[in-house]
Amino acid sequence: MGRVSTGTSRAARPDRLITLSDGIFAIAMTLLALDVRVPPDLGSAEFHDALRETLPQLAAYALSFLIVSIFWRDQRSLLQMSATTGGIPQYLALAVLGVIALVPFPTAMLAEYGAEEPLAVAAYAGTICLVDLLHLAMFATLRVHHGVRDVGEWRDTAADLGATILVFGASVPVAFLAPHAAMWCWLALLPAKIVLGRLERSRQTAPES
Repeated sequence: MGRVSTGTSRAARPDRLITLSDGIFAIAMTLLALDVRVPPDLGSAEFHDALRETLPQLAAYALSFLIVSIFWRDQRSLLQMSATTGGIPQYLALAVLGVIALVPFPTAMLAEYGAEEPLAVAAYAGTICLVDLLHLAMFATLRVHHGVRDVGEWRDTAADLGATILVFGASVPVAFLAPHAAMWCWLALLPAKIVLGRLERSRQTAPES
């Protein structure tokens, strides 16, 4: 999302909302780690068993931290783009922050229950999908009503957000049939992002060649 530039001056940026956004993202990212712990006063065997039991929590933490970091980058870019607009884009930004503050909850469910509870997998995927849906709505509003005119940048950004929406959104119904398969589906996002990145770079370099 950092690829988009509107030429807005620093003074016009919505500093207060960006500061609020940074704070909420920082708190959410910190809360992700709170459930990763080993109980005190354990014997050697119990300690190693407890350490192994933290692996799902560490995996869920790493996944959510990566995803939330990407959301934070996208949110800052979108807020900078909406510097002089106010209205709907900034209301959508506040809605994003509301969902981001909730991310530690489905992350904890995913770490605790994983594929044993389809609803835990579906709730996590649905939360991630909702954030990108709100980001896409924010970007579309800026594109249609507030002068983000570069067609290539619009296409690349929409594809980037759409890939996450498609992968996580499609995994929600899959989770109720095969929770393990739904989580494996999330890995499809990695090659999709790589391909989209290469396509974007090729379009950017094409006029120069």
